[in-house]
Amino acid sequence: MKFPRRQFLHLVGGAIGAAAISRIARAQAYPSRTVRIVVGFTAGGAPDIAARLIAQWLTERLGEQFIIENRPGAGGNVATEAVVRAPADGYTLLLAGLYNAVNATLYERLEYNFIRDIAPVASISHEAYGMEVPLSFPAQTVSDFIAYAKINPGKLNMASPGSGSGPHMAGELFKMMAGIDMAHVPYRGSPPALTDLIAGQVQVMFSPLSSSIEYVKAGKLRALAVTTARRSEALPNVPTVGDFVPGYEASGWFGIGAPRKTTDEIVNMLNKEINAGLADPKLRARFTDLGSSVFEGSPSDFGAHVARETEKWAKVIGAAQIKVE
Repeated sequence: MKFPRRQFLHLVGGAIGAAAISRIARAQAYPSRTVRIVVGFTAGGAPDIAARLIAQWLTERLGEQFIIENRPGAGGNVATEAVVRAPADGYTLLLAGLYNAVNATLYERLEYNFIRDIAPVASISHEAYGMEVPLSFPAQTVSDFIAYAKINPGKLNMASPGSGSGPHMAGELFKMMAGIDMAHVPYRGSPPALTDLIAGQVQVMFSPLSSSIEYVKAGKLRALAVTTARRSEALPNVPTVGDFVPGYEASGWFGIGAPRKTTDEIVNMLNKEINAGLADPKLRARFTDLGSSVFEGSPSDFGAHVARETEKWAKVIGAAQIKVE
């Protein structure tokens, strides 16, 4: 059957319009059921706390439950691979972080390529790590710590939430730039590491402030410094590591990722809602109280940040010859 040209163009235009309406309808319908945010570490640590703050905001804004699924293992790789293999429908999201940028170099073989296989959705926050010691440790400043470490080479134990985690990398960068030797003791998450740090079983930890700030404020741990370029608003009297080791800077960061083929409509909608949360004074204040600063941007901004961090920490891993433990 032949159609007049005008009628044919009308039908084609209608089909294109229907497709566009269909995409909009799908985006407007999302979410229509529970959404999982997969976190690669145990409950109670910095990644878990950041994820729960955002999940609560999205639940209240979008009217469906955003729940946290903790899947620890292999420095966040177990969780990341689970999301890579999940349907790209927006109902399985990843709490991405510095560890993803690190793992790209740290692990010789991964079943995925983070930059290729995870779509950047939204950045969430930057976080300072506290260089913290037990109260029984003799050092009162970073300079004291370095001097003590140099006369006791290899005798200090540095805790972390796991190999390749942000705190581990912050510690390795410190070792390299300060010229000291410490043994790395990886734990399965921040809570058990902090328990041993308070007890004096390990001597130092570059701990996410969101996990440890209450211990510092309660006088159970001593914060010698923070790892960011500027002092933390949450601990304004604590100096930076860079005040003692010029040029030193390390910070954790978190964001939301999704399986690679997740539609732009869903990605952009989530980005908009997360950025709205980061602009909310109450949520911003909550992050500040935890020693973090919010970190808004577009999906492409977050993707560019991940690429820069991947390059930065690849150089540290290579120079320090860091291996998976």
